[in-house]
Amino acid sequence: MKIHPFWDPYPVVQTELGRAAELIDDTIKIPDPEVQKAIREMLTESGGKMLRPAFCLLFAHYGREPLNEKIYALAASLEILHNATLIHDDIVDESALRRGSPTIKNRFGNRIAVYAGDYLFAACFKLLAKYASTLKSVEMNTDSMEKILIGEIGQNEERFRLHQTIGDYLKNIQGKTAELFALSCFLGAYENDAPETIGKSARKIGENIGMAFQIVDDLLDYQETAAQIGKPVLEDVRQGVYSLPLLYALDENPAALQPLLQKKEAITENEAAQIARIISTTTANERARTLAKKYTDLALAEIRKLPQNQTTAILLDILPKILTRNY
Repeated sequence: MKIHPFWDPYPVVQTELGRAAELIDDTIKIPDPEVQKAIREMLTESGGKMLRPAFCLLFAHYGREPLNEKIYALAASLEILHNATLIHDDIVDESALRRGSPTIKNRFGNRIAVYAGDYLFAACFKLLAKYASTLKSVEMNTDSMEKILIGEIGQNEERFRLHQTIGDYLKNIQGKTAELFALSCFLGAYENDAPETIGKSARKIGENIGMAFQIVDDLLDYQETAAQIGKPVLEDVRQGVYSLPLLYALDENPAALQPLLQKKEAITENEAAQIARIISTTTANERARTLAKKYTDLALAEIRKLPQNQTTAILLDILPKILTRNY
């Protein structure tokens, strides 16, 4: 199975992700061979960087035991959970592309995509039930799923709402994105018996990484092409999802933007392009990148408090790449 070349400079992580990917492959058993192939391609072959399982594995190295089958299974469950949420996101957003390939929704329709996403949720808990050392891990995953869903619901409730605040936006992305990063980091440390102080740091680090990651993702939606980021651009604004760059630009130039946004239906492609051009004339993108850097710096500061070893060095090296998408 292919592991993203992002991990080529880190052969230990690359090998460990390979072990997690093998468990994913062994877990996905669907009678329909075409749907099974589509899910496996999405999980292990379509360009995903497996960041969440990688953080789980990295933080497990701060534990008292060598990495074992349980840790690889937990990492695999996190990747499965993440992809389950992506499938459902693609249904809601009616997205045609994901990581540069047709979405399961686009290939098979909404009905099969719903089944595929539901199956992955079940597969995630199948792995957890088999390998988690205590019910605490299952409970934490359940709590995180609830927070992710609440974040998604919060975002949906804000659709086409002109007067949402930066605080509303940050609260939603804390649930829908940052929570899974926080869980990934914490679970690796917790399940491999790392000191409690490291577990607390792991959760803070993961949450700050997730906040930065989502802000940068929202920036790319306005600054890059579909070919560059592997999914349709300006999709959020067309669906009425007003992310950080747009909220900052609304603060700076409401007169230009409000007439384009005062509607309760999908924004046209031409209108979305016009909105992007207006945003580029403000300092919105720069302000959003500054906030992403703030969250990244918070994560880096916390990482520097960890034991100075190879794992810490890898974390310090990869975080700036994640912020700049330099891979």
